[in-house]
Amino acid sequence: MPPVISLVFPTYNAGPAIENTWSAACDFLRVRPDPWEVIFVCDGCTDGTPERLDELVAETGDSRFRVIRYSPNRGKGYAVRVGLLAARGEWRVFTDVDLAYHFGDIARVADELQMGAAVAVASREHPESQIQLAPQHLGYAYRRRHQSQVFGTLARLLLPLSFPDTQAGLKGMTATVAEQVLPNLRCDGFGFDCELLTACARYAIPVTELPVCVRYDDAATSTGGLKTVVRMVRELWRIRRRWPATGFPAPTSVFISARTRPRVAAMSRVA
Repeated sequence: MPPVISLVFPTYNAGPAIENTWSAACDFLRVRPDPWEVIFVCDGCTDGTPERLDELVAETGDSRFRVIRYSPNRGKGYAVRVGLLAARGEWRVFTDVDLAYHFGDIARVADELQMGAAVAVASREHPESQIQLAPQHLGYAYRRRHQSQVFGTLARLLLPLSFPDTQAGLKGMTATVAEQVLPNLRCDGFGFDCELLTACARYAIPVTELPVCVRYDDAATSTGGLKTVVRMVRELWRIRRRWPATGFPAPTSVFISARTRPRVAAMSRVA
């Protein structure tokens, strides 16, 4: 029986922390009644992370874990596309390898997909969302939130988006959405999230926003600095040009809302 749900971790030079993620994933799989697979996509890693993951797979003999690697480094968006397209699950979720989002949130996204959502995304701006952080990270969290809000405003001005939070690193989609939308995306970096949501808007694919609990354990390792935001703004212009109001890449088929179909057929293909 193929995996029902695929979880993709885009991974770049995770270092020793990869073992914490591995252990947390193992603990999660032990208590889930439904079948999952976990895919680590090593995006041009140079610190031995792929080799360590290979050792962990060999030690446990757990076939639910897979390791994909390539070189050179191509960016998070590229890694996410590779992982989601290589996945075998009917429902496919991706999140950050540092586990900024709890497995409870990951399960919530997966459950929403199984209940019929075509695309489900975490939203840090959701009224029910929470943030966990140490007191020394309060200043960092404030700056990060401010940058996110500024970027979100620009994204809504330039793109056909209404989401207050486009960049939360936890999103999921059905296999049909993944296989028919992802090949049309071109952003290899952190603009991937905005391009994905823009494609959903152009193809009229419904997107469900969910609350999450965000954990900031080590602000020093975050990729959310000012330079990153500037780079992301540049990518917004590229996305706007690629996905205009008309003349954007044509889908391979017509999308039907998942909520009009049986639960096990989140998105159906129409010839």
